[in-house]
Amino acid sequence: MDMAPSAPSLPTTALPTVNRRRVATAAALASAVEWYDYFVFGIAAALVLGDLYFPAGSSTAAVLASFATFAVGFLARPIGGIVAGHLGDKRGRKPMLVLALTLMGLATTGIGLLPTYDTIGVAAPILLVALRVVQGIAVGAQWGGAMLLATEYAPEGKRGIYGSVVQLGVPIGVVTANTVFLLAGAFTTDTGFAAWGWRVPFLIGLFVLALAWYIHAKVEETPEFREAERALAEKEKSEQSSPLRTILRGHLGTVLLAGGSFAVNTATFYILITGVLDYTTRELDMKKSAVLTVSLCVSLTQLVLIPAAAALSDRYGRIRIYTIGAIGIAAWAIPLFLLIDTGSLLWLAVATFVASCFLSIMYGPQAALFAELFTPEMRYTGASLGYQIAAVAGGGLAPFLMVLLLEATGTSMAVSGYIIALSVIALISIKVLAGRARSH
Repeated sequence: MDMAPSAPSLPTTALPTVNRRRVATAAALASAVEWYDYFVFGIAAALVLGDLYFPAGSSTAAVLASFATFAVGFLARPIGGIVAGHLGDKRGRKPMLVLALTLMGLATTGIGLLPTYDTIGVAAPILLVALRVVQGIAVGAQWGGAMLLATEYAPEGKRGIYGSVVQLGVPIGVVTANTVFLLAGAFTTDTGFAAWGWRVPFLIGLFVLALAWYIHAKVEETPEFREAERALAEKEKSEQSSPLRTILRGHLGTVLLAGGSFAVNTATFYILITGVLDYTTRELDMKKSAVLTVSLCVSLTQLVLIPAAAALSDRYGRIRIYTIGAIGIAAWAIPLFLLIDTGSLLWLAVATFVASCFLSIMYGPQAALFAELFTPEMRYTGASLGYQIAAVAGGGLAPFLMVLLLEATGTSMAVSGYIIALSVIALISIKVLAGRARSH
């Protein structure tokens, strides 16, 4: 039995296969380049930004300041989700996706060109925070647009696998960001990397503007939005409608449950790619290049695991697969850090690989699951808000809280406890969503 929350099924529209593939490819590329731009900040925050923009008396204080700036981007993401969601439900998915890509490209390039504290003083961290806020707004706007381009073009019975192409943007972004940082480190000395090498990954982000133009010129609006737009136009003749108002009045509980179900995934993910990078290099004295290589290799496995989990959700139900992932994250939280604490590169790889498997099991069906929670006229707003609430509650604060927990307790088991607590919230949220599905 498919236990996914019920929503009016997405109608199958007769579309050429080549058109569907073009849209799915464009959505996947949009997600990949957007997340690449977003992730290079997280890697740089763990490696160099603290010393360059937040000089302080201790390395821990500098890292905390850098991770706080990293978290600011997450706090801005709901703004992007709300604004783009409202306009995306009323004006179209494609224009908001193009706008999000443009904002991200400009902000990321700006960070790559930004002078350091030694050059312009306190203006440097202020401008860095401002550009990070723009990045947050952009990625908050992007996910819903890319996800809906893919799922609303999907043929009947394949919403999960089509939605997963957007989810693949995350591991592709991580792999690409890690690769570029590894290359920048390999071709520069430590002094050169701190002086200018770290800027190269940010400047490459400028190419996102070319993709924004391509989507604007070559990709059509989704057929499902066009149907919703016609219905909305008829409704607006007699009353003013607002997708955001509709969500807040009648579907806020669903949004919060969606966010609660996914916060553990975002928190664990950012602990793995950012928090662990800082922890292993600063506390365990592991080599930066070796840890980045492990992260890159583990992310490559997600390119297979995410679509596999999505395909299983098409067959066995979104929530059933989603629940397996959440249980797995909770069960692995303690072994994860016991293995990392050995300081062995091999056990680091094993620990993060198993964790990434459970993350992929959740992440694969997530796009289709969130799309199915809401009807087309409020889907961009509702799905985006649920996703961005999870990002703020989980991902944004996770690396910062990890450093605080390690400093306060002196043991990585505190971080494991944090992950387990979020897993419990996720499982409760999923159970309530499943109950609502059965009641419809």
